[in-house]
Amino acid sequence: MFRRFFLITAGSILQAFAMAVFLFPHAIPSGGGAGIAVILNHAFSIPISIGLWLANFVFLVCTVSYLGSVSAFGTIFVITVTSVSVNFFEVFVEPPFGNVWIDLLFGSVLLGSGVAILIRQRVSNGGIGYVALAIYKYKRINPGTSLFWMNGIIFAFTAYVIDWKIIILAVMCQWLSTRMINWIYQFPSPKSTYKPAWRKK
Repeated sequence: MFRRFFLITAGSILQAFAMAVFLFPHAIPSGGGAGIAVILNHAFSIPISIGLWLANFVFLVCTVSYLGSVSAFGTIFVITVTSVSVNFFEVFVEPPFGNVWIDLLFGSVLLGSGVAILIRQRVSNGGIGYVALAIYKYKRINPGTSLFWMNGIIFAFTAYVIDWKIIILAVMCQWLSTRMINWIYQFPSPKSTYKPAWRKK
């Protein structure tokens, strides 16, 4: 149990580090919730960390009926740790490169690694990741693939509102991070007695 709690916390902090230090300085949305957070920040000056939590919480509430309440609680923990960590890194960590392409590469790889750690523990990286887990449960579609297409729709809207150049960076980020998610997700897991708390229908 402690090992699982540690991995969930580590995955949440790792994805927050990728977003706050490498992606958000260039307004690159790392996912659907992040895209909405960027829009809220652009339109209403709402801090990205708060907008990120609100957007993911709404996604979670809308899809909670597909998975069990224990799994939902884990996702709430993830989005809370991620949002707090994003705020911390934005305040105390200076982006080391400042080059959009280098930051995109590092951010995407670290983001994909963090998300993969979370999915392997059967919790999502946010509300839209919760949808991906539900799709995987019922349709057996790889979580990384479904995340790519759902996020793409939100990215298009984000780019329309802010700048069309963002969609190119966002799609590249998703492509790279998706490759990391699928690669890490395919690794065999050690045997465990833990069973996902999914509600059967």
